[in-house]
Amino acid sequence: MAALSVHGLSKHFGRVTAVDDLSFEVEAGTITGFLGPNGSGKTTTLRMLLGLVHPSAGVALVNGAPYPELRRPAFTVGAALEATGFHPGRTARNHLRILAHPSGIPTSRVDEVLAEVELADAARRRVGGFSLGMRQRLMLAGALLGDPAILVLDEPTNGLDPAGVHWLRQLLRRRVEQGGTVLVSSHLIAELALSADSVVIVKNGRLKMQGSVRELTGDTGNTVRVKTPQAQKLHQMLISRGITAELAPPDGVIARGVTTQQVGEAVAATGLVVYEMQAERHNLEDAFLELTGTGPSAS
Repeated sequence: MAALSVHGLSKHFGRVTAVDDLSFEVEAGTITGFLGPNGSGKTTTLRMLLGLVHPSAGVALVNGAPYPELRRPAFTVGAALEATGFHPGRTARNHLRILAHPSGIPTSRVDEVLAEVELADAARRRVGGFSLGMRQRLMLAGALLGDPAILVLDEPTNGLDPAGVHWLRQLLRRRVEQGGTVLVSSHLIAELALSADSVVIVKNGRLKMQGSVRELTGDTGNTVRVKTPQAQKLHQMLISRGITAELAPPDGVIARGVTTQQVGEAVAATGLVVYEMQAERHNLEDAFLELTGTGPSAS
């Protein structure tokens, strides 16, 4: 059974459709990146998963049940949606104590999660003096209070410096290695490529693609660009070897799904002259821009 799943999920705000017949699943024991352009319905989807917004249609399930039906939700799923809602005059420790009490979480857990997010030294400081990055860590501490197996995080890297982003990546990977599951939305696509096992991409509230990062980037070989005064001959030779290739006038050939070694061996076998050879690997950001039509060439 999937840890998180949505089936036919839709949400309308008047005439505006924020989420439109969306379906996907998040497998247990994985980090899943949730990607989409601004206004694509990511936050609304997460809020429906957590019972904060009622769907217009469809269902959103946590461990096979709607969030409101979970017996002890804080011990099942932890969420960090936005680094707001803090009382500026309250200390970090007291903020977490107030969150812990209604769920029956022992006070001792507060200091444990403060240490886990590296805010132990700021436990007695008032939240009003916290930076955005510190507030993000405090939000994450709140999500961790019940030591839930599932985490749902919305843009958790906002306000974090590079060291903080690296720290968060390690923390999430550690949670998954211990059997946890993470669904995380982020605008740092390159970072998700390093940390996520799979991705869900949405646009205009609809699913564009779900799969592993490897599947999305077509990570079975490089695109190899070759410059040669014998472009026609090289193109024909590559095609004869079953390699996908195309001409790039005036003097270029583009081969796909191969390595420079494979192209180099083919060139050497036929004695062609080559001026330049360059490998380009399709990355997650490229794939995202293609799928969502948000690249520089998009209209």
